[in-house]
Amino acid sequence: MHLPLNALRAFEAAARHLNLTRAAEELHVTQTAVSQHIRKLEDRLGKPLFRRLPRGLALTDEGQALLPVVVESFGNLARALEQLGDTRPREVLTVGAVGTFAVGWLLPRLRGFQQACPFVDLRLLTHNNRVDMAGEGLDFAIRFGDGAWHGTHAERIMDAPLSVVCAPALAHGLRCAADLARQPLLRSYRADEWAAWFDAAGAPCPVVRGAVFDSSLTLAEAAAQGAGMALLPVRMFTRELRQGRLVQPFAQELHQGAYWLTRLQSRPATGAMAAFRDWLMAQARDTQTPLGMDE
Repeated sequence: MHLPLNALRAFEAAARHLNLTRAAEELHVTQTAVSQHIRKLEDRLGKPLFRRLPRGLALTDEGQALLPVVVESFGNLARALEQLGDTRPREVLTVGAVGTFAVGWLLPRLRGFQQACPFVDLRLLTHNNRVDMAGEGLDFAIRFGDGAWHGTHAERIMDAPLSVVCAPALAHGLRCAADLARQPLLRSYRADEWAAWFDAAGAPCPVVRGAVFDSSLTLAEAAAQGAGMALLPVRMFTRELRQGRLVQPFAQELHQGAYWLTRLQSRPATGAMAAFRDWLMAQARDTQTPLGMDE
């Protein structure tokens, strides 16, 4: 079926401006041409798309139904043409990321990266903060820590404060840090975190006997299912907090590290690496939300 693209473009411009003169100026045609295109489209559909008013136009119900479909279609077409017009050769980029950062921060923004850098063929691997960049063939590794890894160049992405979180049922009756002594304190492989948090809160640290987890993702799931209290980066778990699976009973935070974008010092930067680095840092600046612990 022949699609009347010129008529659809005239309809979209006129619907956006609700004025034939401004639509004609945008399309660099005469007002008469815009009017004729719209009339032909209305004749083809057998329905009016506009009501002509003394001072402009108003969309009919049919016009209001058609407009979002036309806008979306032109948008998809423009993006497809832009990607086809990108003559840069595709480059493979292999990135390893600690699991919590990948799931809680990177994945929700991944579509934006793919749209901004369509020439990059991203390979995303997850790890628990222990990584062999050379052995795994990684261009970048996103890690949690102090930024000091031998033989690597590290660039800070964002800070990473930890907060106490738990299932809503366990939060009842928690009024001060000392009340946590009655609850299981779930642990990561960094054994000093609870002691450091209690010290920051000005309370004695009880004996910590909770289960140990090597991943913040499983630690968070255990906390959500009521296994105990956990120290986690709350901004990495905004979805669970919005859903009410986790709550944050205390405002006290613990600052013990940050997320870093790392690469081997011996690894020459490629175009794909530069594109990912620039996009990642721009996203981090835009959010301006400190994040937290990951394994």
